[in-house]
Amino acid sequence: MLQAGIVGLPNVGKSTLFNAVTRTRKAEAANYPFCTIDPNVGVVVVPDERLDVLSQLSGSQKTVPAAIEFVDIAGLVEGASAGAGLGNKFLANIREVDAIVQVVRCFENDDIIHELGSVDPLRDIEIINSELILADMATLEKRRASREKKAKTGDAESKREVELVDKLMPHLDAGRPALTLPLSDEEKRTLREFFLLTSKRTIFACNVAEEELGAATADPDGHPLVKKVRDYAAATFGAEAVVISARLEEEMIDLSPEEAAEFLADMGVKDSGVSALIRAVYHLLGLRTYLTTGEKETRAWTIREGDKAPAAAGVIHGDFERGFIAAEVVHFDDLVSLGSHAKAREAGKLRIEGKEYVMKDGDVVEFRFNV
Repeated sequence: MLQAGIVGLPNVGKSTLFNAVTRTRKAEAANYPFCTIDPNVGVVVVPDERLDVLSQLSGSQKTVPAAIEFVDIAGLVEGASAGAGLGNKFLANIREVDAIVQVVRCFENDDIIHELGSVDPLRDIEIINSELILADMATLEKRRASREKKAKTGDAESKREVELVDKLMPHLDAGRPALTLPLSDEEKRTLREFFLLTSKRTIFACNVAEEELGAATADPDGHPLVKKVRDYAAATFGAEAVVISARLEEEMIDLSPEEAAEFLADMGVKDSGVSALIRAVYHLLGLRTYLTTGEKETRAWTIREGDKAPAAAGVIHGDFERGFIAAEVVHFDDLVSLGSHAKAREAGKLRIEGKEYVMKDGDVVEFRFNV
């Protein structure tokens, strides 16, 4: 299962957010630095309203949602790339995850200590990015040193790696993450072998005060700190920034879905910031969902963007992929608007697709196979 690591400076709300997304109280959230030492790991259900709709349509006995893992990682401090604070542990933990959720404090509260004594989200982001970049530059220096000798003898792979290192270093030195450097497909394949921290996809979680959530969600650019993060994220990372109130979300852990919806409505919020964040992270990881439905169950199946029908069938069972014949496909929107598979077939919306069909998010599928 793919993992998203929750990172940020101490006391920005990382552990509180982890508790909210996992709907647990596994992570200690306290008002002092390095509250988290060993990373907490939790399985997170991906909110998907389509499941309930299909379940009702099919009279399903149960629904099974998609899931991903979130990891609550120790807070980073300036100098982490040189081992300060829990730096070495932080960098090792973040190297193991597939994407990064960077939590940024966008609220003022004198009762909650800020590591640097004031609230400045762009300064906080740049500290983290600088430490990740410095760690990557150290990694690349070691890579170059170990490959240069072989490259000079004409070894093609070593030469290719040294050339990519030389291309990456000035980009990183300018404060830009490796992910944003334009590369050829071959260079991208080589880059994956470097396991750089700044090559991981990133999303920013703007943690606002409870009383600011409704207004900040309705008009993110109307919140000065959130706007700064959104603009920076787009310009520097080409990334998204989601508004959340980790403290508010944590308070809803023990509420039923109906109670939580009512609570949010009273706050002037239509959807949970955490729900939006989970869905955004799911897509950030390059994951997509196809659906199956019947009387026994309605289920969300996780595939990678670009997967073809046989690979998607293999997610259910290896035999489905090995013996793949065809996929009977109708998109969720068409199935729901028409009301049944039979009517979808009559309307020409239910199709028979072969081995080259690229699956789309929201496809409702039944596979034909023979083993």
